Amino acid sequence: MKIMIVDDHGEMRRLVRSTLSHMADEFVECDNGSEAVAAFARERPDWTIMDIAMKPMDGLEATGRIKARFADARIVILTQHDSPPMRQAALAAGACGFLAKENLDQVTALLALRPQNRPSAGERGQ
Repeated sequence: MKIMIVDDHGEMRRLVRSTLSHMADEFVECDNGSEAVAAFARERPDWTIMDIAMKPMDGLEATGRIKARFADARIVILTQHDSPPMRQAALAAGACGFLAKENLDQVTALLALRPQNRPSAGERGQ
């Protein structure tokens, strides 16, 4: 499995990579949404773990752009900005999951249990 990690903090990318090392054969790393859009087209990862707060392009815009070109893209938002409006914005952009960074330990289960591009009720924040 190929996983793309998009976060502007190298330490967070390292932590996600370490958490998912048993699941992935390959990792692709990007430090902003612009890089992620270009890398997705080139790499076609099985999963993308995307932060929201990045510059010059944030994770919501990057998710929307990726999903517009690749409807089958599986993108999970992993952010410290956990609120109902952010969850709604992430799902509206096309994310198939949403986790707070404090719940990083749940990302493994989410990737293992969500083979389709539809969020469960819990991931919708309901």
